[in-house]
Amino acid sequence: MKAADGKYYATDVADTETVLRLIQSIPSPNAEPLKLWLARVGYERLEETADPELTINRALKTYLQKGYGREWINQRLKSIEICKELTDEWETRGVKEGVEFAILTDEITQGWDCNWVVKRVL
Repeated sequence: MKAADGKYYATDVADTETVLRLIQSIPSPNAEPLKLWLARVGYERLEETADPELTINRALKTYLQKGYGREWINQRLKSIEICKELTDEWETRGVKEGVEFAILTDEITQGWDCNWVVKRVL
């Protein structure tokens, strides 16, 4: 990988899942707070699977903590709903997930102002 000095160095890398598995395997008591946090987050996600409204509430709380206003949050949630309706329509018309979805999404993103599309639909 390229380093800050512009040179390339051999580097070990891992994806998120691998890093989390490594953390789980650390026997040190110093890793316990992180392990407890991972267990809590895992539990929360399982709860959200049972009650998806919890996911929406968590997203709202996160957006508010990041300083977004309620109007922006409502607009964001509406745009997500509209995008879901659009992809449902594509599926109804036989568009396959993967490459076809990517092509259509790219066309919309490059060809239209997404905010304009959302406002026109609303």
